[in-house]
Amino acid sequence: MKVRQVSVFLENKSGRLYEVCKCLAEAEVNIRALAIAETADYGVLRLIVNDPDKAVRVLTEENFTVSETEVIAVEVPDRPGGLAGVLAPLYDANVNIEYLYCFVEKSGESAIVVFRVEQIDRAIQALQGGGFTVMREEDVYRI
Repeated sequence: MKVRQVSVFLENKSGRLYEVCKCLAEAEVNIRALAIAETADYGVLRLIVNDPDKAVRVLTEENFTVSETEVIAVEVPDRPGGLAGVLAPLYDANVNIEYLYCFVEKSGESAIVVFRVEQIDRAIQALQGGGFTVMREEDVYRI
C-alpha cells in the first residue's frame, strides 16, 4: 500500500529540472507524478516513477542529492466533493497531511492523489475503513 517517492534536491537555477528529466529519460524511467516545492535558493522535486530503484541509482550517479520517502496513492472520485470525501476519514483519525499532489493519469473514473502523512499506517487504515482504495505500489508504477 505504500509507494516510494523519489525526492531530488535542486539548486534554484536554470536547467536543473531539465537535467533531472534528461537523466531519467535516458535511463527510460517514466515519470508518473511530480511536484516541486521551492524557495528562493533551492527546490525539492518529488517524483513517482515507474522504477524508483533505477531513478535513485542514475540520479545519484549524476551527483544529484536524492532521497526516498513513503507516500500513499489514493483513488479519489473525480467529482465535486471527491477530495473532501477522502479527507474526511483522515480528519476523523486525526492524521496530519504534510503535502499532496495529483497523478498524471486517472485510475478508471477516479483521480489519483499522492499523500505524504505523518502516520502512514493509521492513514491507510482510516482510508480503507472509509471505503477508499489505497493503491498497491506495483499498480501505481504500472499506470
